Amino acid sequence: MSDDESYELLGLDNVLLPVGDLGEAVAFYGRAGLEVAFRLDEAGIVLLKVGKEAPGLLLRLEEELGRRQPVWASPRVWLEVRDARAAGRALEAAGIRLLDAPSPVATGWTVEFADPWGNVIGFTDYSKRPELARG
Repeated sequence: MSDDESYELLGLDNVLLPVGDLGEAVAFYGRAGLEVAFRLDEAGIVLLKVGKEAPGLLLRLEEELGRRQPVWASPRVWLEVRDARAAGRALEAAGIRLLDAPSPVATGWTVEFADPWGNVIGFTDYSKRPELARG
């Protein structure tokens, strides 16, 4: 790439997730503890807050999208939490099925779940590497 074509990545913008029904998706993610930042039904989008950061999870209505199970090749979005094992217990208490038991990773623990359209979300913590965690 030539100098006049170079660019600099400045950070993460929103992560788009296709869903088949906005109302059902908002209810599902609400049970998972994610709050709505804004909702524009006429545009078929809902932005879910991710902590105090401006980018979030952008749910985009894809009406033809049917329910499906996630496949391992599916992209995964992991969100930082203080305690992933506690988050897993809270998800199960809210009626959300975990894909597997909480698992240890290099930085701490993680737990994953899928929405009805097969989008996989993970909650991960930095309990083994607290110096890397957000404040």
